[in-house]
Amino acid sequence: MIELTQTEWDEAVLGSQTPVLVDFWATWCGPCKAIAPIVAEIADEYEGRLTVGKLNVGDHPDPSTRHMVLALPTLLLFKDGEEVARIAGSVKKKKIVKTLEKHLA
Repeated sequence: MIELTQTEWDEAVLGSQTPVLVDFWATWCGPCKAIAPIVAEIADEYEGRLTVGKLNVGDHPDPSTRHMVLALPTLLLFKDGEEVARIAGSVKKKKIVKTLEKHLA
C-alpha cells in the first residue's frame, strides 16, 4: 500500500498501468479507521494485480475535490486513468471484493 499525495497523484493514479484503488480518508474519521484493516488486507491479497493507495484528504485536498469525494471513507477504483467504481462509507470486505473482481476480471 502506498501513501499518496496530490503532487504525485497524476503519475501514481491516473498514469498507472495497473488498476489503482484509492482510499480517501482523514485522521478524524472513525469509519475510515474501521475500514483501514480491510483495505490493508486487500492490498496484500491483490498484490501484483492492483495498486492500493491511501490519500489523507486533510493533507491533500485537491484530488478529493477534483473527483467530488463528498463522504469519508470513499474508495475509488481507477483503471487506465479513469474512475470505474466508487464505494462510499464503511462497508464489508465482501462488497469491496465483489466490486474489484467485476473490474479486474
